[in-house]
Amino acid sequence: MSKVIAHSLLTDFDINLFKAGKHYKLYEKLGSHIMTLDGVEGTYFAVWAPSATAVSVVGDFNFWKDEEYKLNVRWDSSGIWEGFIPNVGKGNLYKYKIHSSNDGIITEKADPYARRCEHPPKTASVVWDDDYIWDDTSWMEKRAKNNAIDAPFSVYEVHLGSWKRKSEDNNRSLSYIELADELVSYVKEMQFTHVELMPVMEYPYDPSWGYQITGYFAPTSRFGYPEDFKHLIDTFHKNDIGVILDWVPSHFPEDSHGLGFFDGSHLYEHPDRRKGYHPDWKSLIFNYGRNEVKSFLISNALFWLDQYHVDGIRVDAVASMIFLDYSRNYGEWEPNIYGGNENLDAINFLKELNEAIYGSFPDVQSIAEESTAFPKISKPTYLGGLGFGMKWMMGWMHDSLQYFSKEPIYRKHHQNDLTFSMTYAFTENFMLPFSHDEVVHGKGSIISRTPGDEWQKFANLRLLYSYMFTHPGTNLLFMGSEFGQHAEWNFQGSLDWYVLEYDFHFGVQKLVKDLNKLYREEEVLYKSQFKQEGFEWISYDDHENSVISYLRKSETVEDCLVVVCNMTPEPRKAYRIGLPKKGKLVQVFNSDYKEYGGSGITNKKKITIEKTDWNSRNFSCEVTLPPLATVIFKIE
Repeated sequence: MSKVIAHSLLTDFDINLFKAGKHYKLYEKLGSHIMTLDGVEGTYFAVWAPSATAVSVVGDFNFWKDEEYKLNVRWDSSGIWEGFIPNVGKGNLYKYKIHSSNDGIITEKADPYARRCEHPPKTASVVWDDDYIWDDTSWMEKRAKNNAIDAPFSVYEVHLGSWKRKSEDNNRSLSYIELADELVSYVKEMQFTHVELMPVMEYPYDPSWGYQITGYFAPTSRFGYPEDFKHLIDTFHKNDIGVILDWVPSHFPEDSHGLGFFDGSHLYEHPDRRKGYHPDWKSLIFNYGRNEVKSFLISNALFWLDQYHVDGIRVDAVASMIFLDYSRNYGEWEPNIYGGNENLDAINFLKELNEAIYGSFPDVQSIAEESTAFPKISKPTYLGGLGFGMKWMMGWMHDSLQYFSKEPIYRKHHQNDLTFSMTYAFTENFMLPFSHDEVVHGKGSIISRTPGDEWQKFANLRLLYSYMFTHPGTNLLFMGSEFGQHAEWNFQGSLDWYVLEYDFHFGVQKLVKDLNKLYREEEVLYKSQFKQEGFEWISYDDHENSVISYLRKSETVEDCLVVVCNMTPEPRKAYRIGLPKKGKLVQVFNSDYKEYGGSGITNKKKITIEKTDWNSRNFSCEVTLPPLATVIFKIE
């Protein structure tokens, strides 16, 4: 006989919202919730399994037996099973044993809404709550300003398991608590404004890097408890650093304890394999047209913003969601009702997601990793856009890395690769990403792709980063790139911190720190970073010398920075550039400084601007361009 006591946290209004795809706080109602009922302590359980004929809670409190704790199905055809189990509490392990109406199939599943999961390879859910007291009031009060699109936004992307490891302790990863000490202080020292964490939601398979999620509401137990992860975020905030989480609504794995074939039916995944299966990742795709699935996903995104105070999400693989033919050959996909290749359900879901995010948390950012020219990704939904705040500028990333991989002698033939980005730079709110994807799968590290001897390789890297930080848009660097790690990223090991003993690596690290400082201090680099008014070419067509020059400015040229990039190892003395006004030109940054590992070729303190026509301007002056370097000036 079942020992479950009939009880519900769900109202009729909850059910109506759930069925309509508009319940954005399902985590407050479904899953496991510790409570006291009629003076008895226990846990309330609720799970969506509409194809079930019976659902039992099995766990370490009943020897994983099927019959003892059978949940009650609701009368309202919602497909939700629920009930209160006395004397089950924090730390108990459990799963749902689901008897399906489909051919008598029986599944044993982890709780989709569990707040904590067992440490992989174990797969049970854990009854959990915490009484963590946040200490980030100061950050939360000002984060609207810190997360604004006209604020400095320089992101350090991190894989928590491999940022740093304890070699003396069996090469283990740092815990959340240890990361709160070491990672936070490092990010602060480097002057990044935000950190982006690769997926921290529970995942069973380490080589997936977290992108094959099974525990959507639980931070991975690899590094500690949920409250430990809150402490990590809290510590970032107390050091004025925002936290972005990588979020994966594009696919999920077929692991037997996960969401796939949950109640013996295609509950979360699309039943048509042409829409429900990813051939690249061999994983399942959510059914974005099913309202209850939309409620699940949007609730999940808002859960991290609400319960964990995160400052934004980066939505993974958006292109794979919005195109029916993504990575599929002819005949492997079916056009939409209008004959196109757009997944209309996914597009509508993303619009609703972003409306919900900004409606509830207007002081955060939603960022799309989207690799195509699909229009209006970062435009508001009321203007026909998808509603993201920013979009990764994948075209700029590919073109820039391709250009910088060429020997300087050939660059004059490929200058358009570098300048092309400015033809579309203001069509979206672009973030410039050098992410983990660029340092894996045989691609090598970023510095390994630059040509020349060791000196030239590091000069190219300093030049590339200086160009990146002065190009319109926000910035993202993956860990290790900031000090020129030679080796490709290895998720099973630590970054090669020992290379900082060498001057070239230490110099690149100092350069990135100084670029972050310059970006924070110079308003012209961020106030209009998504506006055409913030950028103006001086010269983009000096192909023969492989030199580009431009202004980063406010809406007028009264306040501006002058940026000149020499893409060759040949120093250029008396190089004339056109300028917008009279005054003195003062060098404020030079990627060839000796402290960065450069040659130390520089400009005198103040250069008089002459009334001499050049570059279609009335004023100009001659400057010295160091080899493979970016020089930045101010006009006084």
